[in-house]
Amino acid sequence: MDPHTRDEQKHHDVGPANPVPLSKYSNRVELKTLLERSDGGAGLVGERVVIGGWVKSSRAVKKDSPPPPPLPTLRDALSGGGRSYPVFEKPESAGLKAAPAPPPPSYMFYFLISDGSSVSSLQVVVDSALSTLPATQLMSIGTCIVAEGVLRHPTVASAKHAIELKAEELLHVGTVDPEKYPLSKKQLPLHMLRDFSHFRPRTTTVASVTRIHSALTLATHTFFELNGFQYVQVPVITTTDAEGFGGMFRVTTLLGKTTAKEEEKHAKEKDEISLDAIKTAIKEKSKRIEQLKRTESNRDALVAAVQDLKKASDLAAQMEMRQKPRAGTLVKHDKFDVTKDFFGHETYLTVSGRFHLESYACALGKVYTFGPRFRADKIDNGRHLAEMWDVETEMAFSELDDSMNCGEEFFRFLIKYILENRSEDMKFISKRVDKTIASRLEAVASSPLSRLSYTEVISLLQKATSRKFETKADWGVALTAEHLSYLTDEVYKGPVTIYNYPKSVKPFYVRLNADEKTVAAFDLVVPKVGVLISGSQNEERFEVLDSRIKELGSVRERYEWYLDLRRHGTAKHSGFSLRMELMLLFATGLPDVRDAVPFPRSWGKANN
Repeated sequence: MDPHTRDEQKHHDVGPANPVPLSKYSNRVELKTLLERSDGGAGLVGERVVIGGWVKSSRAVKKDSPPPPPLPTLRDALSGGGRSYPVFEKPESAGLKAAPAPPPPSYMFYFLISDGSSVSSLQVVVDSALSTLPATQLMSIGTCIVAEGVLRHPTVASAKHAIELKAEELLHVGTVDPEKYPLSKKQLPLHMLRDFSHFRPRTTTVASVTRIHSALTLATHTFFELNGFQYVQVPVITTTDAEGFGGMFRVTTLLGKTTAKEEEKHAKEKDEISLDAIKTAIKEKSKRIEQLKRTESNRDALVAAVQDLKKASDLAAQMEMRQKPRAGTLVKHDKFDVTKDFFGHETYLTVSGRFHLESYACALGKVYTFGPRFRADKIDNGRHLAEMWDVETEMAFSELDDSMNCGEEFFRFLIKYILENRSEDMKFISKRVDKTIASRLEAVASSPLSRLSYTEVISLLQKATSRKFETKADWGVALTAEHLSYLTDEVYKGPVTIYNYPKSVKPFYVRLNADEKTVAAFDLVVPKVGVLISGSQNEERFEVLDSRIKELGSVRERYEWYLDLRRHGTAKHSGFSLRMELMLLFATGLPDVRDAVPFPRSWGKANN
């Protein structure tokens, strides 16, 4: 037998000598294998295993002292990394000659270790003699430890731990700098953890959300596989605007090849941005001065604030003068020569893949895709990111009702999947994020969704006497977040599907209804989140679609390939798009989408 094959077989064989299965591609046991058994791992007492993970909390006890009380479990940590106990402090000399130090005492270290495979953590007991590292370094939160030892019953009876590991050898210790490691100082709320995106998955809440996110992704592919869809990859770079709403990110290679005139133009644009920032600062400084005048408590502060305001005003005046064109000069607006760009014409990051899916739906019947979508809208709220991932479908020979049925079934399938396959994580989320989340999800998964037309929604909103809306609910207006919140949170107290919208508030490619005022579009709206799924039956009639493109005022040549699908073998078809990050918000009760993705990109923020 080949040596490599023999070693690999030895690594993965599970027999009487080692009934604990190893993690594939790693010479260790995942903690979920030990801790998510029905007996909590008690049946594995006496087994020798190798485990690896990161320290969540730690404590040291002298060998001649009684064992410590149980450490707080990972469930007891909020979103931070736990607590450490600095029992080792180096005494400072006061200029006196220190007496000979006695031999250092022997300690037993008690760690709670998490490897990310489970909400639960494992208590690991380490004799100080096993490590040459200083105790404070070994015990720091975030330290990575790989240890080999024997599983045993806890030395202190605990309802939270059925087993612990008595380490006999430390195979690896990855130390941290406790002064710089952000999770070692204190428990940080989720919004502060965004500044440390590379460390926050080590916290309990983010780790659970990530595992639920992974389950939703697997559930997506499972649902479409079970229902006969084919997976298609669509391009991230496109020449067409599939929605006609909001901004798009332009893709170009010309930025490093600017002419002198273009550089002058960019400098001017930069000055304009800086000038806006300075004017905003001037307003704030003026408000500060007014506050100081009213309080009359600190004259020196008032004088300093006035001087600071004068400097800002002088700088703004100088920048305004610099931006004014000189007398007799002609102001020109230079543009990029797109023929010299990489693709030879304007290209953008896609906001939707449904255009490209249509071409495959018209050949394969039912198709779906799952990928990033980009919107360059300067919006800063808890429901919007510049980059979000969409699940999108297109189905040939289907109409609006078919698309609504599929979207609602997909939505309920996702909920059932995480309730059944991420039960431990959902229990933790229910405890720490939203105590009602499990019951709400179970109710949604087992009940049909309410459906009503846009016209019915407007009528309902107009009859609402207990609420006043900032945007008046007149027929033809786009439904706002407060409209949708009232509908789902107060009236129906659950998800609602709204269909047949005015054509002015939906993309041009949506099929025009017989009344020629509404189009065959729908939104699935959920409480506390808003629109989760948007779908439509798309226009298959060439003349109608061509007319809508002209109404849009866009460059018709960009849509010739899309019109070709109507010229040659057209069929009725429909589909929808689900925003995965918003699904994760609904499934976990998190209030902000920036806490639902690993590395959020939003207006003005892309840290790593």
